[in-house]
Amino acid sequence: MKGAKGFVDMDFTEGDRLKLTGISGIYSTVIAYIPTSSKDIAFNFIACTDGDNNNYPVLKIGTQAWTAENLKTTKYNDKTEISNVSDPSAWSSLTSPAYCWYNNDPANKIIYGVLYNWYTFSKGHLCPTGWPLLSSSEWTALITFLGSETVAGGHLKETGITQWTAPNPSADNSSCCTALPSGVRYDTYLPVFNMSVFDFLNTSAWFTASDEASSSSAYWLSLYSTNSGSVLRNSFSKNTGFSVHCLKDQ
Repeated sequence: MKGAKGFVDMDFTEGDRLKLTGISGIYSTVIAYIPTSSKDIAFNFIACTDGDNNNYPVLKIGTQAWTAENLKTTKYNDKTEISNVSDPSAWSSLTSPAYCWYNNDPANKIIYGVLYNWYTFSKGHLCPTGWPLLSSSEWTALITFLGSETVAGGHLKETGITQWTAPNPSADNSSCCTALPSGVRYDTYLPVFNMSVFDFLNTSAWFTASDEASSSSAYWLSLYSTNSGSVLRNSFSKNTGFSVHCLKDQ
């Protein structure tokens, strides 16, 4: 209730993992909590609205606030339109901002969000105001907080095989990030090798970082349905289409 404290008593067994969601109007906050004793949980509601007026739930992980869903805007936060590029040849030669939906199907935006090339981030206005794209060092801090590269993936991924292809081992979503397998758009179209422009829907999630690895590549992080709980990191062409999460300015 606005203007008043609301209390919900929840019984728990030691070792339970609780996903707590507080909602106030268009705002929502998600907190992951492992209770060891009785405690009052306070929800702070933070505005997180993109250029398309999509409102995102806010996820608290440690002391940081994250967007709890993949970004899905088609506009910068100043309302400037971002180019939607569907042609594979045009996409592969871009040195300017662009986005697409997986398989160029707008229906995939609803669940999996939008895939963006790195040039879209370089302008600095893609995420909601006050919510910059994560740097590679901030991804590293999250992975460290969640344990290590060998277990963090399981803590980030949505549980079960509704979205993720079996077996999806070690996926416990204890971070409450509920990472979804939104796939990737490759930077190169190679029909001679029967290589699809889009790949890995339902089997992997690929996220990019804001900083460059080189003049032509950027850092990325990926999670797979076949890996026990691992997070894989490397650099990839700036023309690759990745999913995006944003981090609240401290």
